[in-house]
Amino acid sequence: MKITADQLRLMAPNTGEAARVYVDALNNAMERFGIDTPLRVAHFLGQLIHESGQLSHFREDMNYSANRIMAVWPKRFKTFQEAQFYERQPMKLANHVYANRMGNGDEKSGDGWKYRGAGWFQITGKDNHEAVAEALGVTQKDVGEWLSTVNGSALSAAHFFWANGCNRYADMNNTDAVSDIVNLGRRTEKYGDSVGFPKRMDLTKHCLKVIS
Repeated sequence: MKITADQLRLMAPNTGEAARVYVDALNNAMERFGIDTPLRVAHFLGQLIHESGQLSHFREDMNYSANRIMAVWPKRFKTFQEAQFYERQPMKLANHVYANRMGNGDEKSGDGWKYRGAGWFQITGKDNHEAVAEALGVTQKDVGEWLSTVNGSALSAAHFFWANGCNRYADMNNTDAVSDIVNLGRRTEKYGDSVGFPKRMDLTKHCLKVIS
């Protein structure tokens, strides 16, 4: 099945006129990875709309306040003073929190910033970027920039959803399982349990209503 631009605007109102561009990329990506029933499409789009801020986030900028830093990485930043050291310094923050993880080198390597979240599902880390590049036939040198395009965002999200078995859980209408996979599957450090689960569930139900 395919969705229309009007349906996408109902599901993600902030997309506005951009919905006409986004919908073609999404339909192509969903068709390629078997996201082809109302339940699968609803679960995929419900998660995607939540993760991407209604398809507005193509690259993680990490220009965070100290309070936001503590909320996102509570295990890494125990005090406000620690977080304040990285406040409004996105490159410095990325190189710190993503160092020596997910295939990244140390802070001095710059891998944290280079391989920060990209695409609508915010694929993070060198290993994850390279896995996407290999699976989708993109050169590893350019994968971060490609992920940040409309087509790259759509294809990488649909591939992630398919590769991690979300179609199966969508068929069972298991929002909890899909949320856990999407929320935690791209990261090696768990920083929250089913982050935004009520919103994810509401969006999935809304998407299903729109496309049905």
